Amino acid sequence: MKKFFLTTRTDYLVAPPNTEIIDDLEIPSTIPDWITEDELQVYADKFQRSGFTGPLNYYRAMDLNWEILAPWQDSKIVVPTKFIFGDKDMGNEGEHGKKQYARGDMFKGLVPNLEITFIEDGHHYIQQEKSKQVSEEMLSFFNKLQNITE
Repeated sequence: MKKFFLTTRTDYLVAPPNTEIIDDLEIPSTIPDWITEDELQVYADKFQRSGFTGPLNYYRAMDLNWEILAPWQDSKIVVPTKFIFGDKDMGNEGEHGKKQYARGDMFKGLVPNLEITFIEDGHHYIQQEKSKQVSEEMLSFFNKLQNITE
């Protein structure tokens, strides 16, 4: 659980040939301040009972999701939207990484009322790792919306 939950990799989680992803991850030498051993154990216990089938089904159904959502392919999300992620999240790097996508025209074209926040030194579990900053960003966003509607 520590390997997956506490990874600080910024590349895509793709294991080398003949290697499982979990075996390609390193166990961190220390646990960060944002989570305790007891909290990690809660996650480990839950996954011990249910496994990773549920989370992995999202990726297994990716082609099906494309088919189901095809009628909305060119639709835009027009409600005000806040997108928060860590600048060191998985999949950020490279020509097709999340950073490039978030800064590019395609994302803003699909979500015209988009506000993006990159949180420095944030990884994949940003809502837990940087909870105070995420909460402040969300409250600030909601306050802006409230001012618009008044």
